Amino acid sequence: MHSTLIVARIHPEAEGDIARIFGEFDDTEMPHRMGTLRRQLFSYQGLYFHLQDFADDGGGRHIEEARSHPLFQKVSADLRPFVDPYDPETWRSPADAMATRFYRWSPSS
Repeated sequence: MHSTLIVARIHPEAEGDIARIFGEFDDTEMPHRMGTLRRQLFSYQGLYFHLQDFADDGGGRHIEEARSHPLFQKVSADLRPFVDPYDPETWRSPADAMATRFYRWSPSS
């Protein structure tokens, strides 16, 4: 399994709106098209964390490929009033907001 973690800034009290937007998005074919196994959203002191798990290690590539799909463009537009890029000067795509994993542990079989 592969995971991506997107970090951004969240507007105060926007969790409900964001959850609704992703609930509608996740009821479409897009999660399946992107290979999404699980999505989790978190907020902490003005920061937004979007953890997405994929079946294979192409998660970032799947997101980039989906960017031109109308449903992806809609969810991105719907989120704009509630989420801002962490660093607006460098943000051009979701890949610019992805955290870098530097440690991983899982139990051995």
